Amino acid sequence: MNRPTVQLAAARGQGGVTVGSPLPTPVPDPQYLFPDNHATILRAPAQALVLPPKSQLELSGPVFGENEIRPGDADLTRQGAGEAIGQRIVVHGTVTDSWGRPVPGTLVEVWQANAAGRYTHHTDRHPAPLDPNFHGAGRCLTDGQGRYRFVTIKPGPYPWRNHANAWRPAHIHFSIFGRSIEQRLVTQMYFPGDDLHFQDPIFNSIRDERARLRLVARYDHQLTIPEFANAYRFDIVLGGADGTLWED
Repeated sequence: MNRPTVQLAAARGQGGVTVGSPLPTPVPDPQYLFPDNHATILRAPAQALVLPPKSQLELSGPVFGENEIRPGDADLTRQGAGEAIGQRIVVHGTVTDSWGRPVPGTLVEVWQANAAGRYTHHTDRHPAPLDPNFHGAGRCLTDGQGRYRFVTIKPGPYPWRNHANAWRPAHIHFSIFGRSIEQRLVTQMYFPGDDLHFQDPIFNSIRDERARLRLVARYDHQLTIPEFANAYRFDIVLGGADGTLWED
């Protein structure tokens, strides 16, 4: 989990994020190479990154807007002929900049495993059942106060063979887009009280405990829907001392 080399911060008075805005205090940044996560041994760059200059085409398009969102895209429990299997949950929060200002009109996407811990993807061979009514991906735009909301299923943990008896804790992937396709940040949301946190090298590659815990959602009883779904709050901060950490 690393912060991008090109820092992103919210644009004042408009939706999306812009490149190069100053951030108050750097967020603790794990190393690209974290040997406990075996994948980084092959993926980590051996030399310093070289960032080519942005062209006008990259900075200006394509642009995301309300026409990209279809009715029901934020409800992952109704993606088939019936309802998805599993514990229904509401995941909500705000997207703010490093000064606490809301970021409206930002495209938020999520993807996740199903309740049995399996992704709807041809490369996932985990011997767990697939749910024909759960595709595991959704999207929405933040409103004028920077708020987003999804209805989904609590994902299950799954094995991933990184180390002996390795299991990924339950998590949901988040993608935050700015006003063009090259402005994108990706992170993961975890659940409170998960017994698998201690042995997950992706989660624990963030050595700063406060920064690590910012990736753990908070149970929100106030927005829990009676007899339907528990609620979790996950606020996303684009930089600064309390910023969300991102994947490179």
